[in-house]
Amino acid sequence: MDIFQPSGNMVVDIGGGTTDVAVLSMGDIVTSSSIKIAGDKFDSSIMKYIKSKYKLLIGERTSEDIKIKIGTVHPEGKQENMDIRGRDMVSGLPLTITINAQEIQEALWEPVSSIVAAAKTVLERTPPELSADIIDRGVILTGGGAPLHGIDQLLADELKVPVLIAEDPMSCVVKGTGIMLDNLDKVSKRKF
Repeated sequence: MDIFQPSGNMVVDIGGGTTDVAVLSMGDIVTSSSIKIAGDKFDSSIMKYIKSKYKLLIGERTSEDIKIKIGTVHPEGKQENMDIRGRDMVSGLPLTITINAQEIQEALWEPVSSIVAAAKTVLERTPPELSADIIDRGVILTGGGAPLHGIDQLLADELKVPVLIAEDPMSCVVKGTGIMLDNLDKVSKRKF
């Protein structure tokens, strides 16, 4: 993506602690938003859901494993089951239960809907001529949360624009930073 051109490019970066949404043009940020909801919040929402529904305590590693293996956020997403182990809050003993992808979709709904709302807000504040570019080019999804099953399709449905997952979403922010450092002469002289 060449952000130095006079066209609009929209990026949604779902990291570990924050989700950053920005429209970029001519090497600068046109509109942006940052919320403290991202991958870590997905994991804690799954842990909270399992604790509330099944009275089962699971750890962060199990929660992330659930998110990666059967996590989905689109209504027509995965239809898979998974056995998970944790500590029963009633007996205090280890327990294994089976959960399904629809339950994880329910657990992730609140944090994901906040990300969708942030993206909508940024798109609504974008100047019309740049919005037209975004309709043509689509939104680029990056960060560790980008591979979450169905998030691209959900954003596309809600924003009414194409949404594409970056080629290497986990490291494209780092690579982009390197490109920016190589092109410091093109970056505006804003105070950070």
